[in-house]
Order: sequence, then structure tokens, then C-alpha cells
Amino acid sequence: MSEVDGVDDGPGARPDKGGGGGTPADSGSGGGVLTGSGSGGGTEAGARLGGWTRFVTARPRLSLLVALLLTALAVVAGSGVADRLGSGGWEDPTAESTYATKALEREFPASQPNLLLLLDAGRASVDDPAVAAEAKRIAARLAAEPGVTGVGSYWQSGSPALKASDGHEALIAARLTGDETAAAATLDRLAPTYRGGSGPVEVEVGGPVAVRHEMQTTIKEDLTRAEMIALPVTLLLLVMVFGSAVAALLPLGVGIIAILGTNAVLRGLTEVTDVSVFAMNLTTALGLGLAIDYALFIVRRFREELATGAPPRAAIGVTLRTAGRTVLFSSLTVAVSLAAMLVFPQYFLRSFAYAGIAVVLLAAAAALILLPAALMLLGDRVNSLDLRRLFRRGRPDPAGGGALWGRTASLVMRRAPLFAVATTAGLIVLGLPFLGVKFGTADDRQLPSGAESHVVQQHIRDGFRGSPGGALDVLAEGSATETEYARYKERIAALPEVLRVDGPLVKGDTAYFSVLPRGEAVDEEAQRLVGELRATDAPFDTSVTGTAAVLVDSKHAIADRLPWAAGFIAIVTLFLVFLLTGSVLIPVQAVLLNALSLTAMFGAVVWVFQDGHLSGLLDFTSSGSIETTLPVLMFCVAFGLSMDYGVFLLSRIKEEYDHTGDHREAVRFGLQRTGGLITAAAVILAVVMVAIGTSRVANTKMLGLGVALAVLMDAMVVRSLLVPAVMRLTGRATWWAPGPLRRFHDRFGLSEGEIPVAPPAAPAPDAMSEGEPVPDAAPETASDPDTERASNAERDPDTERDSDTERDLDTGPDSDTEPDSGAEPDSGAEPDSGAEPDSGAEPGSEEASEPGRDRAEARG
Repeated sequence: MSEVDGVDDGPGARPDKGGGGGTPADSGSGGGVLTGSGSGGGTEAGARLGGWTRFVTARPRLSLLVALLLTALAVVAGSGVADRLGSGGWEDPTAESTYATKALEREFPASQPNLLLLLDAGRASVDDPAVAAEAKRIAARLAAEPGVTGVGSYWQSGSPALKASDGHEALIAARLTGDETAAAATLDRLAPTYRGGSGPVEVEVGGPVAVRHEMQTTIKEDLTRAEMIALPVTLLLLVMVFGSAVAALLPLGVGIIAILGTNAVLRGLTEVTDVSVFAMNLTTALGLGLAIDYALFIVRRFREELATGAPPRAAIGVTLRTAGRTVLFSSLTVAVSLAAMLVFPQYFLRSFAYAGIAVVLLAAAAALILLPAALMLLGDRVNSLDLRRLFRRGRPDPAGGGALWGRTASLVMRRAPLFAVATTAGLIVLGLPFLGVKFGTADDRQLPSGAESHVVQQHIRDGFRGSPGGALDVLAEGSATETEYARYKERIAALPEVLRVDGPLVKGDTAYFSVLPRGEAVDEEAQRLVGELRATDAPFDTSVTGTAAVLVDSKHAIADRLPWAAGFIAIVTLFLVFLLTGSVLIPVQAVLLNALSLTAMFGAVVWVFQDGHLSGLLDFTSSGSIETTLPVLMFCVAFGLSMDYGVFLLSRIKEEYDHTGDHREAVRFGLQRTGGLITAAAVILAVVMVAIGTSRVANTKMLGLGVALAVLMDAMVVRSLLVPAVMRLTGRATWWAPGPLRRFHDRFGLSEGEIPVAPPAAPAPDAMSEGEPVPDAAPETASDPDTERASNAERDPDTERDSDTERDLDTGPDSDTEPDSGAEPDSGAEPDSGAEPDSGAEPGSEEASEPGRDRAEARG
């Protein structure tokens, strides 16, 4: 038995139901890709193995060999992918600022410097003749370097913006030509030559290209360290969950295959589009996290079926029709959430969509193809090497954590209004700090405080008047006279946020002005100045660019497309959850509760990373703002993962409701069977995300720790408390759907439901040829979930004490149990004595009556 998930691998497993009744939603309705039985279902369909089961178990050794070869090819194809990834992508490629930047790079390279050399004269003045001579020599040498253009300096222009207020530091600016890769290669060649002491000055290297390059290098190093942390800790937790070391290794194998395959996909994408280096972090986190989630549910269900005496092939068939469908739905919902980022123009966000969709689909494919093949070969040996026996005495309690989760569900449903209101209010309060969010751009403060490029930029912020790296450039296109240029310059110089205007520098019919804001490069005044410059009349066409302009355009692009992304996620998620459940209310509940579960994450992001609380403990520098694209990314990732757990819980509740028709019992039983497993999966995924959060880059730290918090809040608060409370309040109306939609679901729905599989008398010949272990003889009597529920009720004194209260709660018009049982209240007669003995109907209360238990035992 898994002590973490609370599921007994033996007596607690659900057997074939035979003619078990329940709601006519039936497990057989709605065929699907994993059943191979069309829409018929029923005993006849269940008596034969589905086409998908036959496919994945026919040649398990061959399947694993092909997977091994493909993985080896992926390793080769994905090698060196990190060196081809970019570290930018926050700007809108269709925005005015992007157009102006490209035009200025083409016509006036010196206007867009991306390399800064900070010269420190020590106690001397930068105007000292010896210092000036050495600075001019360095500038001339830099201008002669290949790949360098637009070199300028304080000693050449005399601009006060390039000289520190104390007179001891000054700047040399230049532009490294080419794309990010070419510029980074040039920087690698130049930096060691120019860095350090040079006569009377000390030189430090900074600027945007140095920040990007250092960020890219840091992320690669941090990712390697995160993997070294996550893999052993994850393996340890998996051993705790499964007990068996063999079973624990399976999720890691699925995750490694997904990660390596995604690296190959990213490598191919770099040939046709820009991809952000940050996407590699998501690849590792989702590859491990989702592989573990999917493998947990598939391996757990497979072990349950083995415990009933089913041979491996039949056990895999049931597993794929139940947990396999859940994995399929889960992967689709996660992929949908990530695909929403494709509507945004910034390649930073689009990269996460590329990487995320690829790793989700690869993880699902590995879980639904390779994992069943491995399980086919392992058979009962999947339970081998139970390491927990070294630390425990005797047999584990069959009720385990499952009884605890069942009692939790019962308690929550007895006090449903209290738990619903208190939990919702608490989540809203945790999200209140997000109301004060301030959006900004990713800059050098993403890096550790000791990083060279960060030190240079901090010196500039602290010691230079204005913001030399934050000037706004106005591109003027069209013929104009000197008088017209001068009048325009006077108008923009008169704006209250302007410190100084330089220019114009004219080249044919094109000119540009450099406008220096009074404050920080991207503060509110600078952003307001962007709008004022764009609104200023001119006798020629103007375009404004610069750091603040890029931020303004990025915020506009996100705000413009955010409703489309949110609408896409909501509509597709509603449709998928409807296909899973057949209800019109559950999809709405799922979307709303998922969104509510993210409030703590967003509140913590602002309180910690924007306002700087815990910055010392977490070792980062707060910039006073949140990068504009990051909340979008975190929402899409966390929403998808939350829906992942929601699908796991809802599928088991739906399966139980189809079996019994008892709404409250379905909720209780669903949480009992999945609560511990969902929590274990969430803890393991949180470990992976926290490992990513150990990064020295603030954005990556924010992503990892924020998503880890969201996952834990969703599993431990929303799924455990809020979902059962809300479902109890909505009662049987939870499952309502209008007639046309109900018929649509009966035909096309893919809800998880068990289809009985008659165990074959002997293993199939091809299975025997593949080395399938001969299963032990099935026990004479397999336990039944009804018996399990009855025994759980007997062991649960809280449930027994409150059973009368629960019945009272159900006597109203919204009762979850049928109001007319057909039995006298005080008689010992069995309720609904006129029911068919094979109906499979189940008592409505948690503690089954003795006759009910007799029937359950007879069915078992």
C-alpha cells in the first residue's frame, strides 16, 4: 500500500463491476482513442482488449528499443541548443518602438549602443590629461575592432550624461553588430581584452549585450544545478510514494525522455524562429513534473488492477481506459493553457508555448505508449524492491491516508458553507498585494548583485545624472528644414519630463533626436513622456523608441491580446471538462476555482519580488516592478497545472458517481482515492519548481517559486477544501446538463469510466513470447469498493457519529439520496427492497448497512 496516497494496493482496489448499476452515464459511453471500442461500451466491449491496449502491449521490447533509439537521436539533435537560444524577446516586433529601433540601427548605429565600458579614474578626475589620453586610446582601439560600430565617449562628445556626478567615472559607448548570437561572440572576444586595469583607469564591461550574455550563461549554469537538486530529491519522494524502487524509476524515465525530446524540438525551432533561453527552465520543470503526475496515476492504477488478480495485459487495458483517459485529458488542458501564449507577439512568451506544448505532449505520449510497454514487461515485478520495508514493522494500515482524506471530505461537506466562504475569503486576501503591481522591463537587476554587468549599470544609476542608458530616441522621417527641426526640438524640450534634448543628427531625409528623461529610464514619468512625444505635432513623420517606449508598447500588446488568450483558455477548457464530466456546471466551477487558486501566487510575487520583502533571504535585487510578460507566463503555466490536478480529481468523482448515483459519496470517495496522490504529485512538482527557483536570475526565481506556491495551494487548499465544499453546495445539480448537450456527451464524451475486462484464462501467446511473467492465480474473492467504503465507515467514528446529521442535510429538495427508500424508518428492512439484486445501487450514507455490506461482499 502507498502510505502517501492512501491507496491499498491489495484489498482496496476496485474490481470489475460486472453488472454494477449506477447512473446511466455509464463507463461505456463515448468510446475514445484509448478504448478502441467505439461508443458502445458495455460488457461485450469490455470483454475484449481495446485497440490501443493491443497496440502498446503487442511488442513491448520493440517499443522500448525504438524509444531508446529515438531518445539517442534526440540527444544528438538537441545538443548545443542552449547556445542558440536568445535572452531577449520582451518587445513587440510589430510595435512603433521596434520599427524605430531597427531604422536607427540601420541609419545611425551610434544612437543604439549595446556595449558600455565604464572607466574609473580612481581619485583622479576623468578630465585629467593622462586619464583622457588613455580613454581616447581605448576608444580608438575599440573602434578598429571588427563587429564594432558607432563608438562614442565622454572624451569625444563632452556630453555631461556620460560623466559621473563626482567626476571620477565616465563612459565609452559602442554597438556590437549582428544578431544576439553574433554580438555575444564579439563580446566573448573583446571583454577579456578590455576588462581590468589600463594605465590610470580601471575598465568594467556592461551594457545590454553584456547583461543578456551574462544572463544566458547564468541560466545555463543554474539549470544544471537545478537538475542535480531535483532528480535525487524527486527519486526519494517517488520511493516514498510507491514504496517500490522499480516503480519509482518509471516516472523519471518518462520525464527524461520528455526533456530530451523537447530539447530536440527547440533545436529545430531555432532554425525558423527566435526562442528564449528561459524556455529551457520550463522544459525541465514541466518535463519532470508532468511525467511524474502521469506516471503516478498510471502506475498506481496498474498496481490496483494487479492486486485484483488481473494479468498484466488486462490490467493495462483497464488502466488505459481509466487513468489513461485522465492523462490524455490532462495533457490537453495543460497544452491549451500553454498554447494561449501563442496569441502574444513577444517571442519570450511564444517560446514558452513552443517548449511547453512539446514537453506536455511528449510526456503524455511516453506515459501512454512507453510506460504501458514497460509495465507489460515488468508485470508483478513493478512492486519489487519495496524499500519502505526497511523502515516499518508489520503491514501498513489498509485505510492509511485514504481514510484521512475521506474523513476530510466528510467534514468539509458537513460544514460546506463555512469552508467555502472561509477558503475563498482567505485566497482573495492573499491576492490583494497584486492590486499594487507595477510593470517594468527585465534589466541588469535580474542578475546577482556581484555580476559585472549589474555592477556597471548600478554605478550608472547611482552616479550619473539622468539615465544615460534610458534615453528616448525620436526618429524623424521626411524632408524638413533646419528651422523646422529647431522648432520641433523646442517643443519637445519644453515638456516637463524632459531633462535635455540632443540633436538632431541628420542623414538625408532622416534625422533623430535623443531625449533624456529626468527620472529613471522606465518610471511612470518616462512612460508618460513616451505618450507626450508621440502626441507632439511635427512637420514630418516621427517614431519614438527607447527602453520606456518598448515597455509602453509591450504593455499595450499584452493588454490588447490578453482577452483573446483568456477567452481561448476558458472556452477550450470548458469544452474539455464538459467532455470529461457531461455537466455544464462543473466546467464553470473548474475554471473559476482554478483562477482563484492562483491569487496567492500573484500576491506573493508582488509582495516579495516587487516590494522586496525577503530579498535578503532569497538573494535577489528588487527592481520595484514586475516584468510585463511574466504574470502572463505564470498564469498560463499555473492554470494548466492546476487544471491537471482538477482533471485527476473530477475524473475519479465522475467514475464513482456513474457507479453509484450518489453525489456526496462520489465526492467523498473521489477525494479519498486521489487526495493523497494529488498532494504527493504536487509536492514532487513543487520540489522541481523550487529547484528551478534556486536560480540566481530573479525572473527564473520568481517563476519557480511562484508556480511552486500555486501548485501547493491548489492541491492542499482548493482540491482538498474548496472543491468538495462547492460541490456539496451545488448538490445533484452539479451533474445537470440540458438534453441536447447530454446526448452530445453520450456520443462524443470521453469521460473516465471503468469497462469490465474479463481476465483471460491464460496470457496471450505474443505476451508470453515477450517475457511476460505468469500471473499468480486470482484470489477466490476480490474486494469490492463497496465493501471498502463500508469498512472505512466502520473504522471512522467521526463518520458514524455524524451520519444522522448528514442524512438530515439530505432530506431537503436538494438531497443527494433518493427521498423515498421504500423502507420504514425504524425497521431493519433493507432500503428499497424492491430493487433488483444486481442493480449495484449503493446506500447513500457513508456507513453502509449490514445488508448493504452483505450485497457488496456477494458482488465481490
